[in-house]
Formats: sequence, structure tokens, C-alpha cells
Amino acid sequence: MKPTQLLHIAFQSILNNKLRTSLTILGVVVGIFSIIVIMTIVTMLQNSIEDGLSMLNKNTFQIEKFDRTQGRGGGRDRAWRNRKDITIDEAYRLKDLLTEALYVGAEQWSFGKVVKFGNRETNPNISVAGETLDGVKTNNWKVEYGRDMRRSDIQNSTDVCILGQDVVEKLFPNINAIGQTVRVDGRPLRVIGVLERQPSMFGQSRDNYIVIPITSWQNMYGKYGRSVNIMVTAPSKESYEDVIEAAIGHFRKIRKVPPGEPDDFSVFSNESLITQVNDITGPIKIGALAVSLVALLAAGVGIMNIMLVSVTERTKEIGIRKAIGARKSSILVQFLIEAIILCVVGGLAGIVIGVGIGNFAGSFLNAQMAIPYDWVFIGITMCIIVGLIFGTYPAYKAANLDPIEALRYE
Repeated sequence: MKPTQLLHIAFQSILNNKLRTSLTILGVVVGIFSIIVIMTIVTMLQNSIEDGLSMLNKNTFQIEKFDRTQGRGGGRDRAWRNRKDITIDEAYRLKDLLTEALYVGAEQWSFGKVVKFGNRETNPNISVAGETLDGVKTNNWKVEYGRDMRRSDIQNSTDVCILGQDVVEKLFPNINAIGQTVRVDGRPLRVIGVLERQPSMFGQSRDNYIVIPITSWQNMYGKYGRSVNIMVTAPSKESYEDVIEAAIGHFRKIRKVPPGEPDDFSVFSNESLITQVNDITGPIKIGALAVSLVALLAAGVGIMNIMLVSVTERTKEIGIRKAIGARKSSILVQFLIEAIILCVVGGLAGIVIGVGIGNFAGSFLNAQMAIPYDWVFIGITMCIIVGLIFGTYPAYKAANLDPIEALRYE
């Protein structure tokens, strides 16, 4: 028989037993749904975290006093606090030595500030970033209009600032912000530029900050007792690891760390934080896969039982077909096709429902909509495998029925 004929017979058999087909498909739906809904939520969270971690430019790492990638407690806080602060002079020395790098910037932050303009003011959630010229580049900040900071602004500690979009919308809804003077902690700062909007993280804005020259920041909040963060951008992905090694070596010399002693500073990048996220979500994925496999195993046993019942009910039909010349292979393929169709239809329904409910649940976390394409492919593949495995025995039994005994069956 032609493949199209076998498909037609398989579909017709499935449609003739709607209740049985629905119950069989339901088991597969539950199995695939259980993995897709979890993977959808995990993918949404991962995408949101990775987008939110784009605060550093590509191929960029950061040198800090504290270690962001390690947990708190266990004496770590005390050990990190006892480290020497990283100074702006050390950042400049590293920039001179690290010729392999594209940019070497430095920054300092102060949080929870209010920015005022006339009788308007922001909420007390504005961050003030003191930056070098390279610091702006390593953070991948781009000026939408106005101008960027200049070397003279750093050298002369000029009281200028570049505003994030949230600050502009709050203080300058109807006028051009450029050239206006805002106040932070009583200090007047002239607006020279407005930054492009940054991607949000879990629906939370990341534009509630202003940027000022790092020397102006130190005049406002003090040069000592506050550690500097150093950001380094490598020229390419290929040279990234080499630049990290070179930076660590140079900075150990700058900090006079004796040979054999551990670093008195920490290095982290977006990649290290993303790796941490993957380490957390990995066991969740394995657990979801295990639950899904158990559910699919149960669904597969159900499919095999249903197919065996179908073979028994259609014994006479199979006998007639074999009596008029149907081959064993045609009977075998027909029943395998029926099993695979049941699994694939159930799998597709489970995928659609899982993605829909997963995105609905993820929306409560303000995560971006996502479809786990890799797991969709894995789910469909699993359905086909289940259909083949659990459909083989019923199909083999049908194909090997004796036509004479089958014709006698009542």
C-alpha cells in the first residue's frame, strides 16, 4: 500500500474511536505539559536575567574589592572588608600597564539619592555613578542627545551630569533637559546629555541613575573609604581570557600581592553571573525532565494497552486485509503510524498549553515572554520515541495474526 493510504487508514481508525483517542492523548498531554510549562518559566527568567546583566559591554569583566559571585556569611564578609580599597590611582596604573585591553575604566556609585529641578524632584531611588571616560564605554552607555563627558570634565572635576531616561521623564516632561541645572545632595550639576534607554530587568526600569565625572563624585562623597570598581573590555572574544589573565597579573603587582598568596580583589563578568544562574536552573530542568519521563512512561503504557485493545477489536478487519493481499509490513506500519499520531497530537497540545500557561505564570514575575524552542524539539522527539517504543508490540501482534484464525474471530 502507498504511504498516503496507510496514513488515511490510520487517521480514519483514530477518528472512529474519539473517546478512546482523547483519553490516550490526555496522558501524553500531561507528560509534555509538565516539562514545557517549567522550561518556559525557566527560559523567561533566564532571558530576563541575561538582558538585565547587559550593564557591561561585551567581552568585559570587572575588578572589585568584594566578590559578587560568592555567597554571604561564613567569615567571607569580614575577609572582604579587611581587603584594601581599590583606588583610582591603581585603576589608572592598570590602564597604563594593560595594553592588551580595549578600554580600562573606573567607577564609583552612590545609591538612594534624590535629584531636584526647581519644584520637581525624583523618588529617593536614584543612583549616582562617578565614571572615567572608559568607564562609560565599558558600561555600554550611549548618549541619545547632548554630549558625552570629555577628558577636561574629568581633569577639572566639572560639575556636569548625564541623565538616565527615568530622571528626564520625571524632571523634564515638557522641556529640553540639556543646559538645565539639577541638584543632588545640594550640589548643582549642569545637564550635558541624556542616555539611551536601558533594557529592563523583570519589568523593573534600569534608567534611574545619573552619570558624573569620577573626580566630581569624589569631591561630593569623598575620595577615601570608598573602593573603586575597575571595568576592562577586551578587543575580542578570542582575547578575552588572555586579557583577564594579564589584568590579574598586573593588578597583583600593583597591589603588591606576594607570590603564592590569594588575590586581594575579585574578578567577575556577566558570563560568571549567568553561569551561576544556569547552575541554579540546571537541577530544576533535570527534575522537570524526570517528572516528564515518568508521565510519558505512564502515557506510553496507556497507549500500548489501547493499541492492544484496538488490535483485538479489529482482528477480523486485519484478517480480511491480509486475505486479500495486505503485507505484514503494511499492517505493522499502519499501527505504528496510529501510535505516533496519538503521541505527536498529544505532544503538540501539551506544548501549546505549556507555553501558554508558562508565559502567563511568568508574566507575574514581570519576565519577558519566551518559547523554549530547544525543549519544544526535545518534547516532539520524545513523543515520537514513545510512540515507536510502545506501539511496536501491538503493531507486531497485528502484523503476525493468522488470516484464517482472524477471519473466524467473532
